[in-house]
Amino acid sequence: PKNGLKSPLFQLHAGRKIHPSKADPAYKVTLVNATQWQYYGTPNVAGRLEFTWNSFLISAEKVNIELWGYREFKAKEETNASAFLEAELRYLYSLGRNLTNTGAFSFIPEPKEDYSDWELGNIRITASSNLEGARDVQGLWSGGHVLAWHLEQAFRENSEAWAHNKCLKWDVLEENLPNFLNELIDCPCTLAQARADTGRFHTDYSCDIERGSVCTYHPGCVHCVRAIHASPIHGSGQQCCYDSTGALVLTGDSVGGSTPDRAHDWGSPPYVKPPRVPGYSHWLYDVMSFYYCCLWSPHCHIYLKHRPSSGCQNYRPPRAGVVLGDPHFITFDGLRYTFNGKGEYYLVSSPEKGLSVQARTEQVKRKNGTLTKATRLSSVAMKQDASDVIEVRVAGAHLQVLRNQNILAFTEQRWMDLYGVYVFSPSPGNVTVIFSSGVGVEVCLYEGTMAVTVLLPEEFYNHTQGLLGSMNSDPSDDLTIQLGEVISSADATLEEIFTFGASWNISKNSSLFTYDSEHLLDMYNIPPSHDPTFVPAFSLPESLDDPLVAEMLTMCYGEGAQFCKYDTLTTRDLTVGNATLKAYQKHQALLHALKPVVSCGWLPTPRNGRKNGTDYLQGSTLSFACNKGYIMYGSAERTCLGDGTWTGDHKAIINKKLSENTNLCRGRALCGQYSPLVKLKLFKFLVFMHSLRSL
Repeated sequence: PKNGLKSPLFQLHAGRKIHPSKADPAYKVTLVNATQWQYYGTPNVAGRLEFTWNSFLISAEKVNIELWGYREFKAKEETNASAFLEAELRYLYSLGRNLTNTGAFSFIPEPKEDYSDWELGNIRITASSNLEGARDVQGLWSGGHVLAWHLEQAFRENSEAWAHNKCLKWDVLEENLPNFLNELIDCPCTLAQARADTGRFHTDYSCDIERGSVCTYHPGCVHCVRAIHASPIHGSGQQCCYDSTGALVLTGDSVGGSTPDRAHDWGSPPYVKPPRVPGYSHWLYDVMSFYYCCLWSPHCHIYLKHRPSSGCQNYRPPRAGVVLGDPHFITFDGLRYTFNGKGEYYLVSSPEKGLSVQARTEQVKRKNGTLTKATRLSSVAMKQDASDVIEVRVAGAHLQVLRNQNILAFTEQRWMDLYGVYVFSPSPGNVTVIFSSGVGVEVCLYEGTMAVTVLLPEEFYNHTQGLLGSMNSDPSDDLTIQLGEVISSADATLEEIFTFGASWNISKNSSLFTYDSEHLLDMYNIPPSHDPTFVPAFSLPESLDDPLVAEMLTMCYGEGAQFCKYDTLTTRDLTVGNATLKAYQKHQALLHALKPVVSCGWLPTPRNGRKNGTDYLQGSTLSFACNKGYIMYGSAERTCLGDGTWTGDHKAIINKKLSENTNLCRGRALCGQYSPLVKLKLFKFLVFMHSLRSL
């Protein structure tokens, strides 16, 4: 990389670096009135531009305000060789020097012709004691953005013509770049699936339903997600957007539809190599062209030609297993049981896929300090192949995350890109660990009790074992002990279930856990990984004389009541039982969200006609009609069937030769206009058909 570009990430005040879109807004320079910044220089958009920052994050009374530019260029004269691209993040000039650190600045842009070819960049604020343009110093950055206010005079004189010309050049460039669409994962079919599949998709911060659904680049949508993992060959990304009904929005129906990305917004290894640079490569390949073709000129059809939505016909939701309460298990195949062993065990073991998810349990202590005859999760550790080892453990009222036995702090960021794994922690009691295979492990804290959900993509089918069972759609073999013997789940006793669970204790050599205290050494590292001296209470009587029972029965009802009652009686605490019930209900909601649906695929609007409906899932019906003066070819109504096909005639109703100017498109409703000669032929044909019926 040129000019010292190590990684164009934000430099936080504590010296750590983070991808711009993942940074907490409090640590960023905020562009006030984003629309003005986006359209500056277009008709009727001018005036002063303003931005703000948290002045306390820069420990200086005086600051410099700098403009930095980013670009990618060919280092060698090679045709279509992205391997020879280099990235450059360069200091251009200062907007202000030695200014009082007030936390706000405004200015009237004055384009500098020497730098007008820099179309993408950032604003950086540093202490004035630093040299202008100095690298790796404490500072605050804005997000990367198109420098509309910085562009050449030709843009201001006729922004639409300038942008159209850029759009046409981009069109030619795209035609000569390799096709990346075929290697992308399909989008989830529904918003519920998209938000639940946390091992493969994550919220797109530019269109977030939790933040008011400000979807500038996807009008008409309320939420978008991005595929977490870049495609293997080209480092491309998938973006999926949904409307208020939860339906996937496609570019064939709306300019605000889901769009794939040639360069993944969050980058991909090795990150500093174009077009895999986080944020910036995506802006160059996918966002600036949207400005050229869609925002600054009315030629969005050119953009959408190269960024069509993928649909969801090939999407398969993951399977989910969970451990909750004291502790209760629901396997990937839906078997429910309780195992109160004390020690360290395999939740999921998949040697073929290199995945190991391990759980540690501890004896439950009541409020009065007495120990119960039950256990609960206290820690979960995991890795896949050569990834970092991630451990999440209970630390008082929050969760603590360790990477290779070292504590990670999420004080300035919610997302961390680590070796072979990502960690997302939106709150102190919620952590999601994501592996490159698409495996997601969600850890939540409910009133001090840990619950762990494991999400596995279909590639793990028939490749799992452990306390969460064999993922093969057959719950009858989920109680398979580590040596291979199957305990029938239909008539297994509580003691047999306990024997099954105990068999899945980990070996000392395979442990992924951290033993960084005398307590952990004495309780788990030195003794056997399963405590044979601890015998739980397999069942608890519900005595009507017990004053706790009446309140418990009022609270614990419906699905999950059995787990709720057990935990309430074990701990003598209604709060614990209620927390178990909430965790159970959340898991049921997750299973409902991940329920598979059938998509028949997108159908286009007929040329010279109309389409009523944009729902392409099983049971939906689309109707087609022609504009005045046109006649329908094919079925005017199509219904999506459970086998993924559309009903309707796959051939034209009228012979293709009757139309002089419309081509037949198999399986689609088309409209064609008839010349007077063809209308006469059609009339004669209809008269002939009528005469046949009269015979």
